[in-house]
Amino acid sequence: MSKNTNGKQRSGKLARRRKYMPYYFMLPVLIPLLLVFGYPLIKSCIMAFQNYKLGSGDIYFNNFENFKKLFGDNDFALILKNSVIYVVGSVAGQFLLGLGLALSLKKRFPGRGIYQSIVFLPWAFSAFVVGLLFRWSFNGEYGVINDILMKLGMEKGPAWLGTPGLSLLVVMIAMIWIGIPFFGIMILAALQSIPNDIYEAADIDGCGVFRKFFSLTLPFIKPTIIMTVLLRTIWIFNSFDLIVIMTGGGPANYSQTLPSYMYTKAFSSYDFGLAGALGLVLLVILGIYAVLFLKISKYEEAGDF
Repeated sequence: MSKNTNGKQRSGKLARRRKYMPYYFMLPVLIPLLLVFGYPLIKSCIMAFQNYKLGSGDIYFNNFENFKKLFGDNDFALILKNSVIYVVGSVAGQFLLGLGLALSLKKRFPGRGIYQSIVFLPWAFSAFVVGLLFRWSFNGEYGVINDILMKLGMEKGPAWLGTPGLSLLVVMIAMIWIGIPFFGIMILAALQSIPNDIYEAADIDGCGVFRKFFSLTLPFIKPTIIMTVLLRTIWIFNSFDLIVIMTGGGPANYSQTLPSYMYTKAFSSYDFGLAGALGLVLLVILGIYAVLFLKISKYEEAGDF
């Protein structure tokens, strides 16, 4: 009996070790991540409930005063609206153009390798360089866009970056341009993994181009599309560099988004308490979005036939 008991205990310990073995291998990565990301996250959550203005020397907990100040801001509704328009427009533009790019590059044609290396260049540029490029291009006085319009015999364009409604549009164009290669690369990789046999069978059955795309291609690449859209939405929603470089949030906050507003409050007004509250709001919004998006898109069932 004792041998059987010892054998069961050893097998139980071995099973537990095997169960937790993947986590042991992940520790060398998890520990630095917790130190690099975990501490700033916890610190910002604490600052969200503090009166934390850099240079004041008077730091104390003020409960929900930062959130009251944030939601009581007259421009908060405008900034939230700008954020939604900016994210939806940028992600939609990047996805549609990236899908078209991937479908084009899937077919073989002379010079495809050279063309592919050129169209993927925007992803290699930093946001700072792209921001300066589009800022100079859309300058109302000496920008190349207005110069082209006048050479075509049209009237000189407006002050793109200083006009409400147009300033955010210009930033969206820059964001779409820089993000097309990401969608193109990801979708192209998914397209190349589809077996050619199914297309040959579809041709034999007499399926047309649109029928093959919506019935075969789209279901196969759906998991890639879902994850790519999810990740890109989170990245764009959190980005503020293009806005800070190109417009600074102006004019009158008409191109301001929640992350750029948070950056302004933290490093212009030095109100880290309000910035921390805004960061916590962003965290909640993105967390809810990720859960709902994966549920609505039925990611777990994607790719099943």
